[in-house]
Amino acid sequence: MSENANRLEWMDAHEIGIEGQGWRDTVAPYDRLPAKAETVVRNVVWNSSRSATGMCVHFRTDAPRIHARWQLRNAALGEANFPVAGFSGLDLYGDDRGTWRWVGCTKDVAGQAPECCVVDGLDGVERGYRLYLPLRNPVDKLEVGVPAGARLQPIPPSMEKPLVFYGTSIVHGAYGSHAGVVYPAILGRRLHKPVINLGFSGNASMEIELAELLAELDARAYVIDALPNMDLGLVNERTETFVRALRDRRPQTPVVLVEDFPRTNSWIKPQTRDGIAEKCRRFREIYEALVDEGMKGLCYVDGRELVGLDGEASIDGTHPSDLGYMRMADAIDPVLRPLCRQ
Repeated sequence: MSENANRLEWMDAHEIGIEGQGWRDTVAPYDRLPAKAETVVRNVVWNSSRSATGMCVHFRTDAPRIHARWQLRNAALGEANFPVAGFSGLDLYGDDRGTWRWVGCTKDVAGQAPECCVVDGLDGVERGYRLYLPLRNPVDKLEVGVPAGARLQPIPPSMEKPLVFYGTSIVHGAYGSHAGVVYPAILGRRLHKPVINLGFSGNASMEIELAELLAELDARAYVIDALPNMDLGLVNERTETFVRALRDRRPQTPVVLVEDFPRTNSWIKPQTRDGIAEKCRRFREIYEALVDEGMKGLCYVDGRELVGLDGEASIDGTHPSDLGYMRMADAIDPVLRPLCRQ
């Protein structure tokens, strides 16, 4: 290999352009909420918002290999059940004649300043690529590198209205094996729409402050998937208020309400099964009452078969495996697809 082929040329992700970030007035470069939110939302929500979940960069290259180097804020690179590749790694997809297909991910993340070859042995055909940032570990800097002489052309972020997802650790990516397998990312690729991921692990409970923040985003649709973090009391207390606040501020934007799903071991845990069923019944009643009174643009996703009924789609009963995320995307796709044509 020539000395020139060994030399890499780097481009900062901010020169390329960040897709999936709803606000630009942030404390750190890859925060998901604006700086003002620090004094508005609960501390746990704010801390959770510091990860770059759902963000990606697009570029074109004919390089035979693609490298990356990035700076992680936290020393913990993964956690129980959460693979390092998803928690702290990058995930690369390529454009195959209009279809996004997986190319490679950074499996061997070492330390807080990793630098590695994401993929090599590529065919050298120039095409578009999409590189997802880590699901959980906050990122302070990201650069993409290709061998000297290869073309590296930034693709600006899409200017289309995004699909905005608000939800729990499931939306936040637990426990996806790599960043592109969580269901909002899958749907973004399928529907060819930008996605803003506002998943807050353990802390999506339909607070009015979050409805107000979501309404600042000019979305194609809002997908509300907060029920796994809410009990019956919170469903009664907050669901209608949250939806009305969003509708008052964005009267024309569709709102998709996603039901909770039976835990994959609910078949043998009646208290868990019955508790989820009860709050889902109430959630549906609130939705139906709002529709009956004339509220337009509300859609509903039944949770009973959201991850399937065979018990094989979760690694802990609650959080989807990669199979579970694919099944969630399959269930939500028919509801979102018509909205993306409007």
